[in-house]
Amino acid sequence: MQKTRPFHRRKILLIFAICMLALVFLIGRLAYLMIGKSEYYASLAEDLHERERSIKAARGRILDRNGTVLADNQTVCTVSVVHSQITDAETVIKVLSEVLGMEEETVRTRVEKVSSMERIKSNVDKETGDLIRSYGLDGVKVDEDYRRYYPFGSMASKVLGFTGADNQGIIGLEVRYEEVLSGTPGTILTLTDARGIEIEDTAETRVEPIAGDDLIISLDYNIQQYVEQAAYNVLEEKQADSVSILVMNPQNGEIYAMTNVPEFDLNDPYTLTEMFLEITYGDEASDEAEDGFLESAAAALTGDELQNALNQMWRNGCINDTYEPGSTFKIITAAAGLEEGVVTLDDTFYCPGYKLVDDRRIRCHKTAGHGSETFLEAAQNSCNPVFIEVGLRLGVDNYYKYFNQFGLNVKTGIDLPGEAATIMHQKENVGQVELATISFGQSFQITPIQLITTVSSIINGGTRVTPHFGVQAKARDGTLLEVYQYGEGERILSEETSETMRYLLEQVVDGGSGKNAYIEGYRIGGKTATSETLPRGQGKYISSFIGFAPADDPQVICLCVINNPQGTYYGGTIAAPVVKEIFENILPYLGIEKTETVASAEE
Repeated sequence: MQKTRPFHRRKILLIFAICMLALVFLIGRLAYLMIGKSEYYASLAEDLHERERSIKAARGRILDRNGTVLADNQTVCTVSVVHSQITDAETVIKVLSEVLGMEEETVRTRVEKVSSMERIKSNVDKETGDLIRSYGLDGVKVDEDYRRYYPFGSMASKVLGFTGADNQGIIGLEVRYEEVLSGTPGTILTLTDARGIEIEDTAETRVEPIAGDDLIISLDYNIQQYVEQAAYNVLEEKQADSVSILVMNPQNGEIYAMTNVPEFDLNDPYTLTEMFLEITYGDEASDEAEDGFLESAAAALTGDELQNALNQMWRNGCINDTYEPGSTFKIITAAAGLEEGVVTLDDTFYCPGYKLVDDRRIRCHKTAGHGSETFLEAAQNSCNPVFIEVGLRLGVDNYYKYFNQFGLNVKTGIDLPGEAATIMHQKENVGQVELATISFGQSFQITPIQLITTVSSIINGGTRVTPHFGVQAKARDGTLLEVYQYGEGERILSEETSETMRYLLEQVVDGGSGKNAYIEGYRIGGKTATSETLPRGQGKYISSFIGFAPADDPQVICLCVINNPQGTYYGGTIAAPVVKEIFENILPYLGIEKTETVASAEE
């Protein structure tokens, strides 16, 4: 028996040593957790007992060039419930359904849902939020945030764009300048017990939101008003599908106005407007429209069909859509021909009413022909055969050289999302017939913004401009944060050719096809166009006119495009007077004075 004692003693010592090691390890581990990882576990404990609610940041405003606020914020409330804190569910359901005007079952489903926080309704006006708060309902939270508000409703809707429920930009400038406008959200932190119930008499921890910065744009509220009024007038008068009008400074690319009527209500962007429905479904409605056909058609749209209709209503035709420009594109052919030296203003031509190109007879709009005429007179007459001849003299290689040189093969770079590109033949596929039709603006498509930008560059002395809205970013207190730079564009044309083009286009208005844009006392230049939409043969046309003033030193340029007008559809007859009306309003407003003596346009 005594021989075994040393063995037992060693065994006891071994067990003791193991226990001591374990104790040292546990003490070390505890020290590590309490000291080394104290911040980590304290953070976990805080997370377990803290409830976080987001505070939306006030979105930056959008202001026009004169400081008129075009997009602002309204204080609204978000009503939510915390399931674990509700002590009288039936009262909560009854009050919220009545005050918020919601179905009781909808409110019940959300109140009874077991979650840390359930949103009942957002974008509730402040008065309603204050009323709910006054009931003192356990578990009901009313947090104030912001909703985007547009003081002028539908004005410039497709330019400004709008925001979604999360206050992020959806279309237009709202999405393009999201980083400037959005700001940084804040938070509210409250302490809760193990059951998730807020602990009374504990202060909230608030991290205040940082408001977004203001965006100053080149758009002019007054000019935009003039333009939209003129657009709606011709839309209704001609029962057109749409009217797009652009007004821009051709010297620097600043856009003063852009409209695509019918516009939509920025404060209610998800409701199809009556005018949009009438244009889109009017043919189907016929006489039934008075019996609520349009309302029922709108109600029948769901899912993808509704979203497609909304996308169409929101579409900005000035930048998103391409069209055959027709005779306004003769400006590009003339500029290229003059710059290359294949034609002068005094060159003479003969127009029999058509021109044979290969085996094709391409007609002039005047089927009897214009007879003998100079190039200047051909421009005044908008004579297709003469411009075909200039295009053929240039040849495919030269024509495409100038097409690229003028920037028509790339997007303009306008600061709006969704700009479409020019749709043009591949050079290797262009024969004499294709070149002929391109020369007078058919068989290819461009956007209105591309056309007005290119013409601006041709008449401003020959420098390419970047069309844009963004001018400055400012803090809410007016501190200047950034001035947007667009750089000096490349020279695309000589000053001499630019001067000649200004003279030529002034003659078009002074006594040619653009005479309906003539304003006594002002020097106006411009070009008319009438093109048939694709597929041809349906009797649908696009009428347009592009004009600028003063002709000798252009400070403003305007393009009007009327899509599918009914009745008379010639650009010189219906589009030129629209630009005339706009200029009569905005030229004095812009401080552009009349000249002392200007010859009257021929009647």
